[in-house]
Formats: sequence, C-alpha cells, structure tokens
Amino acid sequence: MALLIALAVGLLVGAAPAPAAGLSGAELFSNHCAGCHVNGGNIIRRGQTLKLAALERHGIDGPAGILEIAVAGRGQMAGYGAVLGETGAEAVAAYVWQQALLDWPRG
Repeated sequence: MALLIALAVGLLVGAAPAPAAGLSGAELFSNHCAGCHVNGGNIIRRGQTLKLAALERHGIDGPAGILEIAVAGRGQMAGYGAVLGETGAEAVAAYVWQQALLDWPRG
C-alpha cells in the first residue's frame, strides 16, 4: 500500500528526470549527442556544428550557451534536459566547450 501511495504522489508531483550521475560529459556526449555531432560536426545541418568558429558565429562564447541549447534545444534539435539532468547537461556543455577549444581532437 505504501508503494502505491508513493507512486501516486510521484505522478501528481512529477517524477524527476532520470539522473545521469556518475557519467562524464564525454560519456554523456557519446550516448546522446555523437549520433548527430560526430567529432563536433553535424550530420543533419552542416553549418550547425560544435566547432569553435560555428559556436562563436552563433553567439556562443562559453559552456553556458551550450548548456541552454542542450537543455532546451534550438531549431531542429530537441532539448535533452530531461534526459541529461541538471548535472549531466552541465557536464556535456563543459565537455563540448573543451573539445571546441581543442578543435575536436580525434582519439
């Protein structure tokens, strides 16, 4: 009975997104982003890459801008906030910015 009550309360209040705890930004990027953004590119829209020049051209000058897009999405890209969770989205944004600064080294 207690389990049913807990489930009902969870449904009414809203379940928290599945945490991405324990995974690095690189792992989360590999799991959720690399399908479209292989090595910082973009297989859907060539101009919408994660390369430093493209990010800067779109007004992104640090991880915070990447975080906004990762969470809410932009254009054809859906937001991944619910999938990544707060700390996961921050980890992905930091990883993407670091890779952009390093010109997306392959390795």
